[in-house]
Amino acid sequence: IVFEESVLRKRARAMRAAFTSRYPKVRFGWSYKTNYLDAVCGLLHQEGWDAEVVSELEYDMARRLGIPGTRILCNGAHKPRRWLQRTIEEGAYVQLDHFDELILLEQLARERGVQVAVGIRVNLMAESLGVAWERFGFHFESGEALDAALRVCQSHHLRLTGVHCHLGTFIPDPQAYRESARKLVSLIEQVEEHTQGHLDCRIERINLGGGFPSGNTLAIPLPGNSQPPPIEDYAEAICDELHDLLGDRNPLPELCLESGRALCDDAGTLITTVSGTRRLSSGARGVVLDGGLNILYTAHWYRHAVRLGQPVLGSYEDTILYGPLCMNIDALAGPLRLPPVTVGHRVLLQCVGAYNVTQWMQFSQLRPAVVMVTSDGQVEVIRRAETIADVKAPEKLPSRFAPTAIPSDRR
Repeated sequence: IVFEESVLRKRARAMRAAFTSRYPKVRFGWSYKTNYLDAVCGLLHQEGWDAEVVSELEYDMARRLGIPGTRILCNGAHKPRRWLQRTIEEGAYVQLDHFDELILLEQLARERGVQVAVGIRVNLMAESLGVAWERFGFHFESGEALDAALRVCQSHHLRLTGVHCHLGTFIPDPQAYRESARKLVSLIEQVEEHTQGHLDCRIERINLGGGFPSGNTLAIPLPGNSQPPPIEDYAEAICDELHDLLGDRNPLPELCLESGRALCDDAGTLITTVSGTRRLSSGARGVVLDGGLNILYTAHWYRHAVRLGQPVLGSYEDTILYGPLCMNIDALAGPLRLPPVTVGHRVLLQCVGAYNVTQWMQFSQLRPAVVMVTSDGQVEVIRRAETIADVKAPEKLPSRFAPTAIPSDRR
């Protein structure tokens, strides 16, 4: 897999400019689950992104890179006691996902004799999308989110400072974010109205999560224009709505965003080599590549752009690209029109920078090297090719199971 430094920086700077030119205070969190290669994370931290993590593993990755707890946003439905203890000790910001987590964090804060600033994650229905990620956070429409917010406000050891919503992934409609912003502001107003004069809870942060699309193409195309809107359209929808609703509030709440795919997807390319061809019963050509769903997990949902690494002469015909795995679902693309590629030809699949190096799997093949093409044209290895020693390192073979221990009469 090849990443391009210039594309990563360009995407990060474009997003920053789109929002900071429209809103006075914006905090950007890089979504570690999207791609946690050190070089990619480090580059985006250089560009001013904080860390947004959904597990203690990702939290450890950010701390290992030197990111202090105060620059880490903690999400996810599973935050064990040990991780929550660390967030308190190191000043990380927790966005509560459910009541059991709220109770546990409150207990840990009480034990330490401190008050901890927190946010709550809200799941809500954006009518323009017609779906909601109900498995995360407190439900807005039922009133559960308000109940959770007031519960935090009543705590002596938790302080509600933010509300958070993440609509989903690859959201094609900027107006969904406008609606999300409107509902979060409504929640803020309800909380502050209920607490005014006795608890006096004032919320300082509105977090609209991520989900902004990349230049990729969905397997089920978007209606109308197949290309998603530019990031500026999302910034305009969000920031205009916040200004309209909160324009008389001084200071305005901090706007927080947790971006992933929109920053790194377009920067990644998978370079494969043809290892074989065949004629299918449909008449189409089948092409076997040395990389498949083990590396390119997102081929389930996206029609990755395909181009050849060299000129190939001959007539174009329907072609299906398969991977090397011994499983029938290992198909990467097609049918698409290609000339007659043969063994040794390079086939490139583009816009693969998001989720593939976090979701790739160890099945039947070793994982390849990952390199970064730097802005000055140099090539840096940022993850070496895997070896069998890497695969087997965590294992332990008890002596009684070693092949040499097999009785001679069973050999």
